[in-house]
Amino acid sequence: MDEKETARAAVREFLTTRRARVSPTDVGLPPSGTRRRVKGLRREEVALLAGVSPEYYVRLERGKATGPSAGVVEAVARVLRLDDDERAHLGRLLAALTPAAPKRSRSTAKDLVTPGIRVLLDSMDHLPAVVFNGRFDLLAANALGRALLAPMYDLPGRTNSARFLFLDEPRARDLFPEWERITADTVAMLRIEAGRHPDDPDLTELIGQLATRSTEFRTRWATNDVRIHRAGTKTFRHPLIGEVTLPYETLGIDSASSQILSVYTPQPGTPEADAIRLLASWNADDRRNNNPTAGARGNPED
Repeated sequence: MDEKETARAAVREFLTTRRARVSPTDVGLPPSGTRRRVKGLRREEVALLAGVSPEYYVRLERGKATGPSAGVVEAVARVLRLDDDERAHLGRLLAALTPAAPKRSRSTAKDLVTPGIRVLLDSMDHLPAVVFNGRFDLLAANALGRALLAPMYDLPGRTNSARFLFLDEPRARDLFPEWERITADTVAMLRIEAGRHPDDPDLTELIGQLATRSTEFRTRWATNDVRIHRAGTKTFRHPLIGEVTLPYETLGIDSASSQILSVYTPQPGTPEADAIRLLASWNADDRRNNNPTAGARGNPED
């Protein structure tokens, strides 16, 4: 399948799955007395509600409409009840179909973390912090971030949280009690990344690997749900500090490579902050035991 057909398939799959979510009664249409052959709205019903011809909507859904206006796209989005993330995703998918759409190839160099960001990571010695890209490759972490996510680093090859979640599922379920929610969010964010960088070979390889080896991934990928990175909470069942729910904040630091800085931010004086201090203590002891000279730096007698 060439790039154009791939882009058309992405539009078709996305609009078809969004249309299937909306029932006639949801949008004020009278219930049909005949047996419906499709789940959700028919194409002609979307066209009617969006104010376009059925023929034009069919071309739009198949990725064959030429330069749909912003008004038409907004009308279709309104009928299909798309949220802000989904509207933006649809816009990117349609933009990829235009003849003048620029190539958006990815470069491995863009996944390199700058020295300044590494200094920032290391300066946060009391908060776990990591940097990852849109494919969920873990690009960098401070000592606490690596300690918090230690099981992820055991898989061979590139450290990637999506691979850990789906290809090391038993241990991933142990580390993340809310595995179902986290995996759904992860796949939805990978969908966003696929819309932003449809020609990224590393992303294509990752999705192919996960789809081939994980039924759970295939099921979630088929939903075509989309979601962007946001702040929230994540629950861990950590081998050293037990079960703890940590709030986190995210900050985009490189839009070209979708790099995200994620920092876990328990409030001071809370049990969660105490758990992170305990993790820091364990981690410091482990580093000293593995490197007896680690504490000697800066000794006046050196």
